[in-house]
Parts: sequence; C-alpha cells; structure tokens
Amino acid sequence: MAAIVSSAVLWASFLLIPHLPNRTGGGSTDLSFLWPKMPLFGNTFSPKKTPPRKSASLSNLHNLDRSTREVELGLDYGTPTMNLAGQSLKFENGQWIAETGISGGVDRREAQRLRRRNQQLEEENNLLRLKVDILLDMLSETTAESHLMEKELDELKSVSRRRK
Repeated sequence: MAAIVSSAVLWASFLLIPHLPNRTGGGSTDLSFLWPKMPLFGNTFSPKKTPPRKSASLSNLHNLDRSTREVELGLDYGTPTMNLAGQSLKFENGQWIAETGISGGVDRREAQRLRRRNQQLEEENNLLRLKVDILLDMLSETTAESHLMEKELDELKSVSRRRK
C-alpha cells in the first residue's frame, strides 16, 4: 500500500515540475534539484600526514655482545620448572623430572626400571604376534595342501571305480 502511495506522489510531483528546454532544444524535466550534486571521486577526505618515526632504539644495548646482554637483561632463565598437584617438576633432557626425586610415590630408579621392563614386554609382545602370524600362514598353507590332496584322492578313487 505504501509503495502505491509513494509512486503516486512521485508521478504527481513529476507532473507539477515545469518542463525546461534541454541542450538539444527539446523540452525535458530537470530533476537535478531533487538530488544534491556530490562528487563521485572527489577529494572530500584528506587525512593529516603522519609525523616521521623516531629512531628505532635509543639504547645501545643492541651493540653489546650476547653474554653481556644476558647479564644486563637477565636472559638466562635456567631450566623450566612447574608445580603440579603439589609435585615440583623440572624439564631436563627432553623429559619432566621430579625435583624431589620422587614421582608419584615412586623412586626415579624404580621408574626407570619399570620403563625398561615395559619396553621388554612390548618387544616380547611384538615377537609373539609375529610368531602367531607365521603359524597362521603355515596353517593356511597346510590346509590348502590337504584340500588339494583330498581332491586328488577323490579323483583317483573315481578313476579306479570306473576301471572295475
């Protein structure tokens, strides 16, 4: 409904606007006063220029050698440590090790012994799996051979019965 009313108002305003001659001499309607003239690519926004930057560093610490810089800036962090559930751990040689020597109630030597035993059991498990695979292959081979022998035996029996 609103669209019909707005289109009717547009036609009414078009009829009320005087027809002005255009450049070619014919009559036309000048609607330019309805829309203000705006430059399409005008330079209406011109930001201020940014001031030049100050020098990169005002200190001379970047000129110092590495060891002096570490002493001055304190870059020697040491080994990473963390406290987890009341247990203090430190990171050494790619592993987290308990600082107190006790890891969850187990001595470090005991933990290493358990790791070695676990590795031995895994190797034994892999060996046993390999043996089972070999035995299954042998079983399938002998089963296939026995089926072939049974077929040959049945054929020989049928041939011997025909001769009789």
